[in-house]
Amino acid sequence: MTSDAVPEFAAASASLAGVAPVAVPPPLEAWQRAPYLEWSMQHIADFLPVHPIARGSRVTPMPAAPADLGPVAVEHPWESRSASFDEVMAMSHTDGWVVTRHGAVIGERYFNTMAPTTPHLLMSVSKSLTTTTAGILIGDGILDPDGAVTAYVPALAGSGYDGATVRHLLDMRSGVRFSEDYLDPDAEVRLLEQAIGWAPRRSVEVPGTLIELLASLRIEHDHGGRFEYKSCETDALAFVIEGATGAHAADVMSRRLWQEMGAEFGAYVGIDSVGAAMFDGGVCAALRDLARFGSLYLRDGAALDGRQVLPQAWITDTYQGGVDSRIAFANAPEPTLMPGGMYRNGFWFPYEGSEVMLALGIHGQMIYINRAAGVVAAKLSSWPSPQDGEKLLWTLRAFDAVSRALV
Repeated sequence: MTSDAVPEFAAASASLAGVAPVAVPPPLEAWQRAPYLEWSMQHIADFLPVHPIARGSRVTPMPAAPADLGPVAVEHPWESRSASFDEVMAMSHTDGWVVTRHGAVIGERYFNTMAPTTPHLLMSVSKSLTTTTAGILIGDGILDPDGAVTAYVPALAGSGYDGATVRHLLDMRSGVRFSEDYLDPDAEVRLLEQAIGWAPRRSVEVPGTLIELLASLRIEHDHGGRFEYKSCETDALAFVIEGATGAHAADVMSRRLWQEMGAEFGAYVGIDSVGAAMFDGGVCAALRDLARFGSLYLRDGAALDGRQVLPQAWITDTYQGGVDSRIAFANAPEPTLMPGGMYRNGFWFPYEGSEVMLALGIHGQMIYINRAAGVVAAKLSSWPSPQDGEKLLWTLRAFDAVSRALV
C-alpha cells in the first residue's frame, strides 16, 4: 500500500474503532512521547503509511466464562508488598487487557478511548507474529532455518549479515552490530525509525529505506554466539519471508497466519517509502486477536475451532529451545530480568522451565501464555517510557497470579 492510499485505509480503521480521524496528526518527532503517545498507539494509520493484514471470512469463537479477577492479590516483584490485579492494571498505563482459559474469555477491560475493535500498536509483539509466520513456512519446506540470509535476500550481501542464517534471526543471535538503546537518538534502533519515516531524518547519511538501513549494518562478532536483542533481526527475517515466497510479508502473514487462525479483525503494519514493512514493531491489531494468536501455542498449533495452523514441530522446538539457548541468553550483554530463561523463535521464556512464554513490546505490550494453566492473556499499554522493569515484572506476576487462581 503506498502513501497516497493511506487516508482511505486510515478512515476505515478509525471507523472500525468508532473514532474519527484527527485533522492534525501529532508531530513526527513527538508521537511516541506524552501527551501524544496514548492516542498515537491506537491511530497509527491516521498519520503514517500502512499495509493491511487482512482477516478472512471465518472467525474462531471465543465464548464468555466470566470470573472476578480484580481482587486477585499480586506480589510486587522485589518489595514486600502486594496490590490487586485491578490495581496493577490501573498503575501500568493499560489501554486494554484480556484473560482467556482454554479459549474462553474470563475477563476483558478497555480504558480511555480503546475499544474491542481498536487496532493498537504492538511494538515488538510484532516480532512474535513474524517469527511464527516464518515457522509456518519452515514447516511447509518453503523456508530453511539453516539457510543463509543472503541467499533469500541478495540485497544484504556484503553487509554484516554475510554468513548469518535464518536460525540466527529467529533467535537474535547474529553478530551484527545494532544498538537497541531507545534513549540514545543516535542508536541504530532510532536510525531505523528515521529510515522508515517514523521519525524525522536527522542526517542525509541516514538511509532512506529499511533495506538500505539493514544493508548498512556491519558485523561485530561471530554469528551464533550470545543472545542480543536487536530489532533489525526481525526486519531482516521479513525480507527473508519475501525472498522465500515472492510475496509481501504482510500478505503472507495474512494468508498463512491471520486468516488461518480465524482473526476477528483486520490488522495492519507500518511501511517505509517503498512499501517495505517494519515487522520488528509496526503491527497494529485488536486485543482479542492476540489471545487467538497465543492460543495456537497452547493447542499444538491448532486454532480455537481445531484447524491446524502451526506445525507441531515448530511448537515443540519453540518450547524446547536449542541445546545452548539458555546459555546464550545468560550471556546477553544487557540485563534480561529473567534469570534462567531463554529466547527462542521470537518468544521470551522468563523462568527456568518452559511453561510460561511471552511476546513483549516496549511501552507495555505483552502476550502471556501459560501451558500448565491453559491461560492466554494479553495487555496493551501506553507506558510513558519505552522500558520499565517494575511494570513489566508486576504485569507478569499479575498474569501468573490469575493463572493460579483459575486452576
